[in-house]
Amino acid sequence: MHPFSRIIPFLAAVGICACSTGPVSVGSVSDALPPIFPDYVSVTVPCNIAPLNFSMRGIDHIRAEFSTGDRTLLDIRGRHGVVDIPIDGWRGMLAGALGDSVQVTVSAWGPAQPEGIRYRPFSFHVSPDSVDGWVAYRLIEPSYEGWRQMGIYQRDLSSFEEKVLVDNSVNDMGCVNCHSFAGYSPERMLFHARGTGGGTVFMMDGRVTKADFTKIGPGKQGVYPMWSPDGRYVAFSSNTTYQSFFGGHGQPLEVYDQASDLMVYDTRSGEMIVDERFQTEDRWETFPAWTPDGRALLFCSADPYPMPAEREKVHYDILRVGFDPDSGTFGERVDTLYAAYRDGGSASFPRVSPDGRYLLFTRTGHGTFPVWHDDADLVMQRMDDGSPVDVSALNSARSEGCHEWSSSGRWVVIGSRRLDGRYTRLFFAHVSSEGVCSKPFLLPQRDPDHNVWRLKSYNVPQFIRGEVRLPKKELKKMLK
Repeated sequence: MHPFSRIIPFLAAVGICACSTGPVSVGSVSDALPPIFPDYVSVTVPCNIAPLNFSMRGIDHIRAEFSTGDRTLLDIRGRHGVVDIPIDGWRGMLAGALGDSVQVTVSAWGPAQPEGIRYRPFSFHVSPDSVDGWVAYRLIEPSYEGWRQMGIYQRDLSSFEEKVLVDNSVNDMGCVNCHSFAGYSPERMLFHARGTGGGTVFMMDGRVTKADFTKIGPGKQGVYPMWSPDGRYVAFSSNTTYQSFFGGHGQPLEVYDQASDLMVYDTRSGEMIVDERFQTEDRWETFPAWTPDGRALLFCSADPYPMPAEREKVHYDILRVGFDPDSGTFGERVDTLYAAYRDGGSASFPRVSPDGRYLLFTRTGHGTFPVWHDDADLVMQRMDDGSPVDVSALNSARSEGCHEWSSSGRWVVIGSRRLDGRYTRLFFAHVSSEGVCSKPFLLPQRDPDHNVWRLKSYNVPQFIRGEVRLPKKELKKMLK
């Protein structure tokens, strides 16, 4: 049974759902689209997404009529230019519009249009492809120099509920970062806690443990974790990272490595697996990612240069090496999936779609940390032959950085700075089985301006199938 099939009878009972009161008649009709925020014009949304609340500035009263064909499904009237959609009515409407488009007609009244104006209708498409129920992310000020409060949060995508997964109250206001989940599971995850008593915290099937990788060969700390599909192994890179700040420069900050190696942790044996080919100073390896079958590891690799003086010479390829999960050994052959010298730019954050068909990554002009590069865009190619796939619909004039596939492979979440160039916010887009991408839409919030006044960046978004429940008391004792 479809998860929303039980709501369809409710839709018929609701008919038109009118909320609040206000004027109805309008004095003029415009051929322009309504200037709403967020921009939900012509987007494709999952059938289980939270209501797409939106607003218009400088408006006293607003009305939004949602319809399919000649039938009005929702009639929302709001004050102060805010369209606040009741969640029950919204879910009923989505259930009745699966695979169809919903047309939205917006009318507004305010000082500039006291008699009211009706705008040209826009539409959004309701995909029958649902999205994973939750998304996790870290919230942090975009400075990387200091902080007070930071945490890893989880958001219910079918509502507006956001919960703390873990914050730095558990480790005396230290840093918490590098969260990762095994197979999108809320029962199997890890994160790093930095500072006194810190380490890599694992939660596996209700049990919480801590590992100090500096005491396990080769004695290096791990970052950018990625679980293998079977949940046994975690790939890390070990990075020596610095940052430089610029004055009077279009790019305010550059984050870079001066060393980085590749390693794999075996959660069963508690041992770190290394291959000397990926432990040398001759190449920098970073951003590991597994193929869906767990039999190969992708990573970014570049020739080293003096940093930061020669940062513009650093260009990362994407390489692939085989891995035998039974013996825990790397294969001999190393393939180049993306060659920076041939294709230009520098690659980061490689992610293979769950069906193994597509490789999605970020490409920027140089370097390893694209967040502060306005030219950073998403690039996709086919895994079988390396041919490019058009994903221009996903990109903007600002940085597109971290991204992740949903478990079905039909959705991607993108960390983008397209709104203002400074704060990374979450956008979602549909990807068809043929690799066709829809226009991204901003994470819905009950207050549409929430994404503007929240002065934190959303860092490393990852889909999860359900809510994570970490034992906070145990964590505090463990991280003292």
